[in-house]
Amino acid sequence: MSDPQVTSRTAGTLGGRKQIALLVLCAQLFLDSMDVSLMGVALPELKDDLGLSAEELQWIISGYAVAYGGFLLLGGRAADLFGRRRMFFWGTAVFAVASLAGGFVSDGTLLIVSRVIKGVAAAFIAPAALSIIMTTFKEGPERNRAVGIFSLTGASGYAAGLVLSGVLTELNWRLTFFVPFVIAALVLAAVRYAVSPDPVRDGERPGFDAFGAVTATGGVLLLVFALTRAPEVGWGSAATVLSLVASVALLVAFVIIQNRRAEPLVQLSIFRSRTLSTANVVGLTWACATIGWQFVALLYLQQVLDYSALGAGAAIVPMAAAILVTVNVTPRVINRFGLRVPAVAGLLLQGLGILLFLRADESSEYVTVLLPALILHGIGNGLSFPSFNVAGVSGVADEQQGLATSLIQSALQLGGGLGVAVAAAVLATGGEGGLASYHRAFLAVGLFSLAGALAAALGLGPARTPEPDGAADAPDAADAADGPKGAAGATDARTDARKGTTDGSDPAVLEREGA
Repeated sequence: MSDPQVTSRTAGTLGGRKQIALLVLCAQLFLDSMDVSLMGVALPELKDDLGLSAEELQWIISGYAVAYGGFLLLGGRAADLFGRRRMFFWGTAVFAVASLAGGFVSDGTLLIVSRVIKGVAAAFIAPAALSIIMTTFKEGPERNRAVGIFSLTGASGYAAGLVLSGVLTELNWRLTFFVPFVIAALVLAAVRYAVSPDPVRDGERPGFDAFGAVTATGGVLLLVFALTRAPEVGWGSAATVLSLVASVALLVAFVIIQNRRAEPLVQLSIFRSRTLSTANVVGLTWACATIGWQFVALLYLQQVLDYSALGAGAAIVPMAAAILVTVNVTPRVINRFGLRVPAVAGLLLQGLGILLFLRADESSEYVTVLLPALILHGIGNGLSFPSFNVAGVSGVADEQQGLATSLIQSALQLGGGLGVAVAAAVLATGGEGGLASYHRAFLAVGLFSLAGALAAALGLGPARTPEPDGAADAPDAADAADGPKGAAGATDARTDARKGTTDGSDPAVLEREGA
């Protein structure tokens, strides 16, 4: 709910600090992405050094995902209510402390606790970071470029983690905790200089929906927990069934509470935008395909082709390189053609890259069989990821940017959990190590990409009509004069949404169907 008492601009940056702010925000995303790939390669060393069980190893990874996915809505709303820079700063501080603590502990339970705390911190950092970008850079080509760079750093962090993980683990697995601590500390030191202060609010602060926060967080936590645990304990087990039932009950209660609250945690009217709703569906299917495929592919490389953990990580690097190249040009594709074309094309290419793994066997040549599939998959990722991220947050008033970004991030975390759960279940049905079971798993996760392409084609609006040269970069006069929109700019945001075909903003994103 917008606060008419806001007397300062929306948190952002001042003058020449824009690019420095983007660098700092991207550094944290780089760290988050690198942290994921660092841990994956370190798991065997952790198991041998600390004597961890298979379940403890799983929760070192999934504990982070459960906490991240479960607290994102709360993190997004907290950014809107209590300040984006404030949430980014303190979230990064907690992330740094948890990383440092994880590097010193020698107990599996404490290691898992440190990962869960990092996941909670990331859930407050991510929506704050992206909403600062959205309120700092003018909607249209400028913002698309910023989001493209933001996406690029995510891919770069993942690739860097794959490259560094083997080296750091070879020296000492504890470095996979200490290196993220150093990067987080550097980000923390730069935040107060790079990002301008949060706006000063006069009068009473908007109410905080505590019951909505409890039901939403509890419902999503239980859902991600059930999806993560089901492949291990069984889909029909009491733990899985009870978790799913409780999750549904809490989420239904959440919807009822939101409809009755004057100041809800989530304004359900935000879903009246077909473009925003579609972007979340596309993000969920994208993550199902991407994370599910990574889970199956890394197992295939190590268990069928006998790659080492370091070799398997290195094998994925060309895909990461393809992502890096593609996300650099995707903002220009969005500016010229709108969101439908790159989103649909990207998801189709991603799906094709996954389905080409159906050609893989026990002795597949890397260059002739695996490499083409990896490159196609990477190009598809680079086209589709920025597209649905832009769609999910554009045309949204500044005071709801934290909510919009947290919805997209929640969709990605839930999609990742669902994709891994489906892939693991399909693998288990074919017997351990059976090539046919890998083929069925690749087919299952590839179908998620095709479903996402269909959703994008139907819901992201018409393709953009190319504009005369220079039109795409024409500045908006109001934004040039006033900088980032404050709370009083909600009307301007709606006006911008209607004139997207002439000011360089994307009309498919700014469409407000059903509003």
